[in-house]
Amino acid sequence: MESTEKYSAFTIANWFIERSKLAEVEGGDRLSLLKLLKLMYYAEGTFLAYDKGSLFDEPFFAWVHGPIVYSVWRRFTNTPYDLTFKDSEKSEFKKISKEDGELLENVFQTFGTYSAWGLRNLTHGEKPWIEATQNGRVMNQVISRDSIRDYFKQNYIE
Repeated sequence: MESTEKYSAFTIANWFIERSKLAEVEGGDRLSLLKLLKLMYYAEGTFLAYDKGSLFDEPFFAWVHGPIVYSVWRRFTNTPYDLTFKDSEKSEFKKISKEDGELLENVFQTFGTYSAWGLRNLTHGEKPWIEATQNGRVMNQVISRDSIRDYFKQNYIE
């Protein structure tokens, strides 16, 4: 059953930023922009593979360091190790349903253990990024959500 609820890319980014702050308190690494963008990609792939629909409408682009959501990259590009939201935006992630929050938590528990560079390298070995970049030869191409869904279903869900 496909979820009809959509979030903004910033709502999902905010969820990962807030969740990472809890992990930092427990001794985890500080979240960087590179890692945030990859966690968002793995969350999207997971939701698509479970037929939950897209988390947000913005496309993922295949860049030299893996998949990115341009608006999130743009927002934090000048502060890639200081990912903060305005006070007025901090509660946005609370709009995420309980069920979706649990799936995001599973993504965080699974992929949040990787370093930013580890996630970057992981995406470079996966079919969606490889196809979008023509094996690393062409950058800034949209990564097909169908490709992401199919890959995640075959490699992470089944």
